[in-house]
Formats: sequence, structure tokens, C-alpha cells
Amino acid sequence: MAIVPRISLILNSPPSCKNIKFKISRFGYNFQKFRSEKMDRKELLGGVKRIVVKVGTSTLANADGSLNEDKIKQIVANLSELNENAEVVFVTSGAVGAGMGQMKLAHKPKSIVEKQALAAIGQVSLIHLYQILFWAHGKTIAQLLLTKDDFSDRRRYLNMRSVLRSLLAKKIIPVINENDPVVGEGIKGVKVGDNDTLSALVAGLIEADLLVILTDIDGLYDKNPSVFADAKFINLVENLDDGIKAAAGAEGSKFGTGGMRTKITAAEMSTKNGTHLIIANGADPRNIVRAAQGSEVGTLFLAGKNRINSRKYWLAYSAADNGSVAIDAGAAKALKEGKSLLAVGIREVVGEFERGETLAIKDASGRTLARGITNYSSAELALIKGRKSEEIEAALGYKYEDEALHIDNIALI
Repeated sequence: MAIVPRISLILNSPPSCKNIKFKISRFGYNFQKFRSEKMDRKELLGGVKRIVVKVGTSTLANADGSLNEDKIKQIVANLSELNENAEVVFVTSGAVGAGMGQMKLAHKPKSIVEKQALAAIGQVSLIHLYQILFWAHGKTIAQLLLTKDDFSDRRRYLNMRSVLRSLLAKKIIPVINENDPVVGEGIKGVKVGDNDTLSALVAGLIEADLLVILTDIDGLYDKNPSVFADAKFINLVENLDDGIKAAAGAEGSKFGTGGMRTKITAAEMSTKNGTHLIIANGADPRNIVRAAQGSEVGTLFLAGKNRINSRKYWLAYSAADNGSVAIDAGAAKALKEGKSLLAVGIREVVGEFERGETLAIKDASGRTLARGITNYSSAELALIKGRKSEEIEAALGYKYEDEALHIDNIALI
């Protein structure tokens, strides 16, 4: 029988249980003594200087989908306060919701084209409102509407990073959203999909210290609090392993595209890049400043100890796949141990690609383990797969490298 991996979390608990770590599994709770000293968020987050704040549609919109201008005023006030002592990037949803309010629609349309039209309508009123409100606090903003292609194309990625760094150096607040009018669910490879993922991509792009995601719930629970009265709030996640995804719901609100699952994905991405992530309730916009200052609000996901470099982060989460290779168990084990991928471990080559292009590296079940830059084309790999490195020259008549993909050009996911 398959056993779901256990996950280590710190849950809110009565004072008498403060030093207990809960290990949750599908079979119930096991208790394990945790270190006696309490982690001090103020000390942990005291040095953050570059912060990405993402605010979802459920926080920005009223029940009918129209913009909640009073709430937005408070959000802008808190972002402006945060900007006094830190660089701030604001990732905002709300264009479609704003368009719904403009057109007085009670439900999000199912048609992709209609959603794109609403985003085009709503983005104008949304950014106009932000410009006026930030101006009242003496702040200048800049708008960037991005697509997946902006992240997957390496030259555009680096140019975007340079522009953002220039804006931040001038204390200008970049306001970022996905360019919904020109992307859609049916356009493969163009749409990021949700602004939780977009915010994590931005955090990786600028190497942020902290990502704060505001939503319509206090943070992460061990199960859905809307369904289970005994759901326990999770204050801190130190190690984000696969089992924790079971605690996340699959769907978002009526006006948004993200749910808790997309926030867990964002946390997984961010923490690998050395960025702390906090999921907090946007009902009180003051939580933006509180979270950044180390107050006990929301769920804190601790940044990983081994930060991957920006190039490997781009490979893992931004680069587009031009094809894929399926590898055997031995090669998969070698990758996890920090070794290169050799041709002998490749079992299947999928797609057509050239030397120097990015590939997905998959296990026998089809799960993507890593992405990397190939030393050989698809035609060449098809001829040398399963062969030892010393046999490559005999098979091809030449040899570029001993490795099919070198570990320096591979990012584990």
C-alpha cells in the first residue's frame, strides 16, 4: 500500500503545546518534541529589503466583481508605507474583475475572448486608480503587463530584470499583471495562468527577500476550514514536501483564478530561490506591513537553505520546453545526487530540438524531474541513447561532450 509522505509543520496550539511539532499523515497525528526556542519572525524578516506583494481579485473586488475602492486605498497606503524602507513590487490581479464591474456582470463569462475583452476594459480603470492613489502618497508607479513568453525567452527575461532593477533603484513601484487581453487558456506556452505563479516568477526574477500573497483566507490549514470545523491553522512551514499539497484546495473564488494549491506552488518556487513567502488574509490591508515587519500574521514558508542561482531558477520555472527525454531510475538517482545526465541513462527522446535548447527531463512515469540545456540534438540523442559515453563518437562520427546534459545546465524541480 502506498504511503503518503509525512509533512513537518508547526501548528497553532494551546500554550501548553507550544514546543510540540505535529507530523501529519493520512493516518492521524504523531507528536514529536520540537526545539524549545520559538522562532522570532521579527529577527528572521528584519533584514528584508526587496519585497513582492501580490493581491488577488478576491481581496480587490466586491461581491459583485466591481472594484472595492476603499480596500484598494488601504492597500496602496500600506504599500507606500512599506516602500519607505524597502523596494516594493506590486503584483495585482483584478483586471477581469474590474471589467466585470464596469460591464455590470455578476458572473465571469466562460468564453476566453469575453474574458480577454473584460481584462482590456478593466486594466484601464485599475491602473488609472492605482496611479491616482499612489500619487497621493508621493509615489510613482510603472506598469508591466507580462506573458509567459517574457519569462521563457532568455533575452527578454534579462531585459525585464534590468528594467525592474532600474525602477527599484529609483524607488518607483512596478505594478505587474499578466497581459490577459493577448493571452488565453487556449494559447499554449503564452499564459502564466495565475498571478500566484506570476508573483513567484517575479520574485525569482529580482531575487526578492520576501513574497507576501494576500488572499481571502488567514493562511494554510491542515484541511479546508470551510468544510471541517476542526481544521488547524498552520503558522510555519519549514520543509515544503509533497504531502503538504494535500492540505490545499483545488479551486479559487468566483472572481479569481488561483486557489490555495497555486499558492503552495508559488511557495515551492519561491523558497527554492531563497525567498520567504507569507500567505495572509487581505481583509485587513494592514497585514501587508505587519507581515513584512515580522508580526505573527498568516502562514510563513521559510526560504530554503540552499538557494539556487538565478540562471537555474530560470531553467526550472521559466524556460520553455523544446522537447523531452525519459530517463531510467539510475539516471534519476544520479541527478538528485548532483551528477550530469549521460546518454546511457536516456530511454526515450520526444520532440525535435537542436543542440543548446531546453528540455524537460522526465522519469519513467512521465513526471518532470528537471529541466536542462542539451549538448545534443534530438536526432543525435536518438542515436546515442542507452550508450556509454565512450561509444558516442563511434555512433555519431564525432562527440561534443561526454554528458548528454551537464549538471551545470540542469535545474531540478
